[in-house]
Amino acid sequence: MKALLPYILVAPAVLYLMLITLYPGIFAITQSFYNVKFGPWQWAGFDNYTRLMGDYQFWGALWNTFVIGSISLILQCVIALALAFYAYRDPWVQGWRIIFLIPMLFMPSAVAFIYKLAFLDARVVADLFIRVGLLDGNVAWQSSTWLSRMILIIADVWQWTPFLFIIFVAGLQAQDEEVEEAARLDGASWYAIFWNISLPMMKPIIAVALILRAIDITTMFTNVFIITKGGPAFGTETISYFIYRTGFKFFNFGYASAASVIMLIITIIIAQFVVKRAFVSART
Repeated sequence: MKALLPYILVAPAVLYLMLITLYPGIFAITQSFYNVKFGPWQWAGFDNYTRLMGDYQFWGALWNTFVIGSISLILQCVIALALAFYAYRDPWVQGWRIIFLIPMLFMPSAVAFIYKLAFLDARVVADLFIRVGLLDGNVAWQSSTWLSRMILIIADVWQWTPFLFIIFVAGLQAQDEEVEEAARLDGASWYAIFWNISLPMMKPIIAVALILRAIDITTMFTNVFIITKGGPAFGTETISYFIYRTGFKFFNFGYASAASVIMLIITIIIAQFVVKRAFVSART
């Protein structure tokens, strides 16, 4: 009985996770092979997947997700590494690290509304630029694809850089201090130690952290829904917003499920490749 006790204690949590993850996943995969609207399900086979291959809006949503996500992820990684570099050893900064975590404590919808007010509704950012002499008039943010993408990127970077910062600081603090001390005695600077010793040892941690954030970025919906609505001309429509629009505006649930299944497969393949490469390079 003692041997079974750990499994009995964990079983409710496992069943709950399976209920909220495994069942919806199987349901979506099954639904993707049917034409599902309001009537009875009609078997479609691979029809939905075939249509997706020729749907320019689907490929555009994938491209937007890649562009917005990759720029946001690179900026978050660079900023988080820079902050972690200055925070994990400096005694003064260590005492104030909680300040870096404040953006992550806000609700995503609240952050989206704040940036919508700042850039679009209240025109706070444009007004500040005008007052300092950088602009002559208001900026039509929503008429430019790249300006609209920039708002989404800034909002995402501001809120979720602390997530990577926490992981990077923990990884740096977990490293053997004797290795750094030996390099310092040999005359290496802090930057040389970080770049040549700490950073290579952090590769698996960085890879896992980036994969976690990348998976979350592929589901970027709140910022798009509140700030840009996918515009202008679908220029900021991410794959999550495409799935939402297909399923809950056009009520084509089978087609939306097929798009979500393809996105899941792409995410798994990329995640496996990146993590495998990172761990192999860390061993060598």
